[in-house]
Amino acid sequence: MTQLLHPAAQHGFSAAAELYQQVRPSYPQEIHAWLTEQLHLNANSHVIDLASGTGKFLPYLIPHSGQLTAVEPVTEMLAQLKLAYPQVETLQAFSDHIPLPSQSIDAVLSAQAFHWFANIDSLKEIHRVLKPQGHLGLVWNQRDTQVDWVNALAERLSPLEGDTPRYHSGLWQKAFEHQPLFQLKSLHQFAQQQTGTVEQVVSKRLLSTSFIAAMPLEQQQELKHQFEQIVQQYTGKQPQDEISFPYITYAYHFQKIAE
Repeated sequence: MTQLLHPAAQHGFSAAAELYQQVRPSYPQEIHAWLTEQLHLNANSHVIDLASGTGKFLPYLIPHSGQLTAVEPVTEMLAQLKLAYPQVETLQAFSDHIPLPSQSIDAVLSAQAFHWFANIDSLKEIHRVLKPQGHLGLVWNQRDTQVDWVNALAERLSPLEGDTPRYHSGLWQKAFEHQPLFQLKSLHQFAQQQTGTVEQVVSKRLLSTSFIAAMPLEQQQELKHQFEQIVQQYTGKQPQDEISFPYITYAYHFQKIAE
């Protein structure tokens, strides 16, 4: 392992691995068709779920791959994954050193994660393990800030981010500038909602955010109270009331450029 984890990822995901598994949203059902129609996954495909975390994306890959390998560097996240999906092969490794043979993989998928390791070394390693014309899929769930109360939550979170890598900053895209390894084939967007109590799908979900999960417990609990106050202010809903949290899912399909 040559890479270093960002402190927010190292401390936050280590501390909140179980919470992450419980409260993070899943992905829209349209992802199944996207995997087969855009990335051409089938029963013969050998697929990597890179930075698999607790395995939230695995249910979408399992039906569409003949061989599946989950790669994750954080011990606590990997432990949660193994509990949930004991049948899936796992490797504890970083994105710039994947211990698999060159040109052995049909597709690499990374859900809710690539912004953590968006650099040329990661792209070179992904390019190495992929077969000629292999596929790279990057997927993110993002809160739909067009909804007023969701935007208010985002504004409360923004000052807390610091230098934590985030999808919405767009900085991850710089890894794809001036490189001869991958070309963007398509971008698809899907809408979905996560329904549950305000406490479960809003405040606890936000507590699983890396830079919040890395904070002292007392500070986390104060933020939880603030998140619930914001929701109540805009919607009138209490922590135990049901609510639907809107998300937009972004699915990027890149293809390996032959050497």
